[in-house]
Amino acid sequence: MGKTIKYFLNGLVLGITQIVPGVSGGTIAIILGVYFELIEAINHFTKNVRKYLGLLLPFVFGIAAGMVLFSSIVNYLLIYHSFPTMLFFIGLIAGIIPHVYSKITDGRHSGRRKLKLNEILLIIIPFVILLVISGLKGVSAVNSEEAINHIDIPFMIFIFFSGIIAAAALIVPGVSGSFILLLLGIYPVVIYSLSSIRLLLADITNITLMLNICKVLAPLGIGIIIGGLAMVRLIEKLLKNYTGITYSIILGLLLGSGYVLFKEPIVYQSGVSTVIVIIGIVTFFLGSVFSFMLGRKRL
Repeated sequence: MGKTIKYFLNGLVLGITQIVPGVSGGTIAIILGVYFELIEAINHFTKNVRKYLGLLLPFVFGIAAGMVLFSSIVNYLLIYHSFPTMLFFIGLIAGIIPHVYSKITDGRHSGRRKLKLNEILLIIIPFVILLVISGLKGVSAVNSEEAINHIDIPFMIFIFFSGIIAAAALIVPGVSGSFILLLLGIYPVVIYSLSSIRLLLADITNITLMLNICKVLAPLGIGIIIGGLAMVRLIEKLLKNYTGITYSIILGLLLGSGYVLFKEPIVYQSGVSTVIVIIGIVTFFLGSVFSFMLGRKRL
C-alpha cells in the first residue's frame, strides 16, 4: 500500500509539471527517482504483469489527477507569478545537472575522469538543436476556445502525430513534451481540454463538451502511448549499452532546456520587478537544492 501511494504521488507531481511548457517529464521522473523503474516496467511488463501493473497503474492515475486537478492552479501561477514559478522549475533542472555530469565522468575504481572529445560534442549538439527548435516556436497558434469547437478529422490526425512526437520528448530527460505541443501550436487546445474536464464533471450531460474534449485528448493519448512505447525501448538499450554517450546527450538536453526555458516569454508574462527577481532567485535556489538532494540519493 505504501508503494502504491508513493507511485501515485510521484505521478501526481509529474502530471502537475507536464502542464508547464519547457519542463521535462523525463527530468522530473529522474529527480523523483522513478525514471529507470518506469523504463523497466514498460519494457518488461509482460514478464511480471502483477509487479509492474502495481507501479504503472497508480502512476498513470497520479499523472491524470495532477493534470486535471492542478491545471487551473498552474495556469494561475503562470499568469500572475510566472517569474518565480518558472525559476523554480529551471532550478529543478539545474540541480540535477551535477549528477548527470558525474554519470559521464565516473571512472568507477579509477575515480573521476575528464570528458572525452566525443562526449563534449554530444553535449554541444543537442544543446544547439534545442536552441534552433526554440527559435521556431510561435510559427503556429490557436485560439483554444474557438478551436475546440471546430475540430475536424485532419486536425485530430495532426493531434495524434503530435502526441507521438510529444511522447518521445516526454521520455527523454531534458526535453519537454508540453514544449513540443507549444511548438506544434496545439498546447492551448490541450490545456483548455484538460481544464474543461472539471466543467464536464459538474455537468455530465453536456454531450457537446464531452465530444470536444474526446476529440482532443483521445487522439493525443493514443499518440502518446504509441510514441512512449517505442521510445522507452530505445532509451533502455542506449542506457545499457552506451551509458556515457547517452548521459552526454541527456546533459546537453538539460543544459539546452534550462537556457531555452529562461528565454521563454512565459517566464516574464506577469511582469518583473526588483522584488520579483529576488523572489525568483529564492525559488530557483529552492528548486536547485530540492532536485540536487533528491538526485544525490536516487540518480
